[in-house]
Amino acid sequence: MNPQFRVIVIGGTGQVGSAVVQALLADSVCREVVMVTRKSVVISDSARLRNVVMDTGAADFEMRVAEVAREVVAGGDRVSAVSCVGVGSGSLQWTEEQLKQLEIGVVGAFARGVRRAGVAQFCLLSAVGANAASRIKYARIMGLKEAAIQAVNFQRLAIFRPGIIVGNAHTPRWVAWLGKLVPGSSGNIEQRDIGKAFLAEIANKAAETGVIFYDNRGMRESIAVKRD
Repeated sequence: MNPQFRVIVIGGTGQVGSAVVQALLADSVCREVVMVTRKSVVISDSARLRNVVMDTGAADFEMRVAEVAREVVAGGDRVSAVSCVGVGSGSLQWTEEQLKQLEIGVVGAFARGVRRAGVAQFCLLSAVGANAASRIKYARIMGLKEAAIQAVNFQRLAIFRPGIIVGNAHTPRWVAWLGKLVPGSSGNIEQRDIGKAFLAEIANKAAETGVIFYDNRGMRESIAVKRD
C-alpha cells in the first residue's frame, strides 16, 4: 500500500488543531493537508497545505465537504479525516444547544461528508470524562459527539481524550501546575504530543478497523512506537 497520505482537517486553526496540522506537515509522508475553515487563513506551506473556505452553518455543508473529499480522494493517495473542533475554556459561556450545534451538528456533517466520499479513517478530538449520561454539560456534549461520529460507521475511528492540555492558550498556568499532581488520564499532556499522536494514528493504524480510544497514556505510547 502506498504509505503516502492526505488529510482533510476541520478545526485546524484552533490550539490543538494547529498542533495536529504542524505534526502532519513535519512528516514528508503526508502529501497534503486540506483545511476546511469558515474564514481564509494564511498558508505557511503552499505546496502541501490548502485552505477551503466553507459556511459550516449552511444547509449544504455536508454536501460541499463530500465534494471536496471526493476531489482529494481522486488524487490516488490514502485519505484520512480529522476533527479538532472545540470551544475550549469558552464552553462555560455557551448554552448546551450552542455547543450541540457546533460539536455535534458541524462535526457530524463534516464526518458524514467525508464518509460519503469514501474516507475510511477518522480522528476525533474529544476530552477526558466524555460521557453522554454525565451531569456535567461539557462531558455530556463530548459523549454525545462521540456517539454521533461512531454512528457514521467509519472503518477506523480514533477518539482522542486528552486530560489537561499543556501549551494550550485556554489552559491557565495554575491548572497546568495542578495537573502535575493528577495521575493518569486526567493529568497533563503536552499539546504537541497530542498532535504527534494524531499523526501516529494516521500513519500507522489506517489499515486497522474498529473504534479506539486514546487517553493521555495511550497517546504517549503511540508516539513512542516506530513506524513500520
